[in-house]
Amino acid sequence: MNTKHIIAGLLFIFCSFTNYAQGSRWTLEECIRYALEHNITIKQLELQKKSSEVDLNTAQNSRLPNLSSSLGQNWNFGRTQIQSGLYENQSQSNTSFSISSSVPLFTGFRIPNEIARNELDLKAAVQNLEKAKEDLALNIASLFLQVLFNKELLKINEEQLALSRYQVERTKELVRYEKVPAAQMSDIEAQVANEEVSVIQADNNLKLALLDLKQSLELEQSLEFDILTPELGDVITDNMASIQAPQAVFESAVQTKPAIKAQEFRVESAEKTLKIAESGYYPNLNLSLGYGTNYFFQYSSDNVNKTLSDQLKNNGGEYIGFSLSIPIFNRFSVRNQVRNARINIENQQWTLENTKKTLFKEIQTAYQNALAAQEKYKASGKAIKAASESFSSASARYESGKSSVFEFNEAKTRLIKSQSEEIQAKYDYIFRTKILDFYNGIPIKL
Repeated sequence: MNTKHIIAGLLFIFCSFTNYAQGSRWTLEECIRYALEHNITIKQLELQKKSSEVDLNTAQNSRLPNLSSSLGQNWNFGRTQIQSGLYENQSQSNTSFSISSSVPLFTGFRIPNEIARNELDLKAAVQNLEKAKEDLALNIASLFLQVLFNKELLKINEEQLALSRYQVERTKELVRYEKVPAAQMSDIEAQVANEEVSVIQADNNLKLALLDLKQSLELEQSLEFDILTPELGDVITDNMASIQAPQAVFESAVQTKPAIKAQEFRVESAEKTLKIAESGYYPNLNLSLGYGTNYFFQYSSDNVNKTLSDQLKNNGGEYIGFSLSIPIFNRFSVRNQVRNARINIENQQWTLENTKKTLFKEIQTAYQNALAAQEKYKASGKAIKAASESFSSASARYESGKSSVFEFNEAKTRLIKSQSEEIQAKYDYIFRTKILDFYNGIPIKL
């Protein structure tokens, strides 16, 4: 029964993954979640975080006593020192064994500062990972919106092609009843051919946009992939709250953005590095203790060797002691390490300041782009209304034989252009507001 349950569970997981990867349409949230789980850069940064955890563990364990042992074997020939300490002409062997341990009692505060520095480095590594995740999510959102844009653009081109094909049939009727000259048939058919090319190009652009998104998700190229078109609603109203003054967004972002937090930790880490360098001015105190014994064997018939157990017992000895190391002159190496540490602190502080300035500039740019995209989207709506009215009028005149196919196609081209510009403005506006949400710490979703 257990085996059956395991097999059934594996089949369920496999089928679920197959449906998820091949059969379903992906939402933006699903794309972002999958990318975060499979992106190679994210995995590498996770390994860097684990490496920082190991470094911290190493620093924490440096307070512990060490323990080592040694075993030696020597053979002496000729005049050698015997067990009693005298020198004689004889051959002998000496087996020695020792075990020792030392504990750092005072290291000039180096160990606690190393632990504190590695803790800060670990926090910085965590923030680096979070920043990479945010950047990846923003990139996935951009590619996802590009796919949506190309989907709508393809739909518009297909609708216009269908309309032109209808107009071919309608023009045939108009030519038959001599309402338009026969030469206009070639014009409308040429328009159909051009729009067929436009549909092919729009379809290829959609496939390329899907490919870009698929590659960013680290999906296998053989898997079928498509996205789920969300219900966007009133684009202006739904995203109006995202457009906030740059200063307000910055004040929120500077407290939460991983790029800022990571650099703050680096400044603190540099300060701990200075403390570590200054520990070189202090003396070091260590406690040492150990035990050692040996066994002698003389290769001569007139000497009786004591047994191994007796010698190991009688020759054993313990020791305990303290060692104090006082730095007097180290060729100015400690002084220069301290100077470099102070320079690094100043450099990290300037980097933090520059990171904040860059963040504020990015927020200002995002705010202005969002405002411009909003106005462009509003204007494009008015342009579509005017182009639609113009096209309706041109269609009516063409149907009654009062205008040429050239005028009809020109009106339709203006309508297609205004529709395309509105779609582009809509998704540009959505993306710009999502960038502001990103700086405000709001999860990216549609």
